[in-house]
Amino acid sequence: MIPLDLPALSDNASEKVRRASAYLTSRLQKRNGLDLRELLLPLTVQSYYSKSLTPDTLLKWSDGKDLLWIPRFRFQRTRVIKDRIKLGIFAGIHGDEPAGILGVMDFLRELDQDPEVGRNFELWIYPVCNPAGCLDGTRHLRDGSDPNRLFWQSSPQPEIAALEQEIANQRFDGIIALHSDDTSPGFYGYARGNVLAGELLAPALKAAQTVQDIDRRPFIDGFRAVNGILHDAFDGILSAPPAQSPQPFEIILESPANSPIDDQRLAFQRALIAILDETRRFVSFGSNL
Repeated sequence: MIPLDLPALSDNASEKVRRASAYLTSRLQKRNGLDLRELLLPLTVQSYYSKSLTPDTLLKWSDGKDLLWIPRFRFQRTRVIKDRIKLGIFAGIHGDEPAGILGVMDFLRELDQDPEVGRNFELWIYPVCNPAGCLDGTRHLRDGSDPNRLFWQSSPQPEIAALEQEIANQRFDGIIALHSDDTSPGFYGYARGNVLAGELLAPALKAAQTVQDIDRRPFIDGFRAVNGILHDAFDGILSAPPAQSPQPFEIILESPANSPIDDQRLAFQRALIAILDETRRFVSFGSNL
């Protein structure tokens, strides 16, 4: 009997993606400059071979110094037209946090190797939301501002305006942002908006815990935390429009930036897969009520 779900990538293609990912990791470790094409190489290679991953560009612009763009990738297991759970996954919001970029690339490779993981989902992935910061190796935009304090604040910055418009147009069922915290001893997360976020974050942290310790401090970033889960966050972070109804679930995953980057990326990969599994379970349960 022929399996119903064959991997979207052949063994040879998967090995080429792994090699591209290893090259990127090596270049990041040397910290000697990395252009956006190199940064996106693993996803570019994967898109070439994948039946499920489609590359695109949300925005291109020049700041006088560099040609910048925000890459966008769409993952859909099959081309069958049907209702799907639409999630937006955002990384590289702070340009000096490469673990989230690498982790989402690993996650997408996993989906191509095991398409069943992505069943029932339409995933929109934004792996480099702050291209200037990634080029410069800083968390900031070129004007020195923190991009994760500018959302829905009438910011004139092109990155913020483009991402706000995209989030408003897409009307995601869920939004997931990947970050790293250089003051944290362990993995933790924020659950915001839809009450479902809290139900999804706990399994995600449990999955990440197979690789990294959980930050169990009672206060993290000045907010009360319980077993690595926070429900309050700073104003201006990447999120759905305040007026959107219904509000999507919103999850922010934070890895300990000073831990080995391979551990961080694997923790992100496992946490994302857990969120997909739990989301599918909740939706299936709700449809049977």
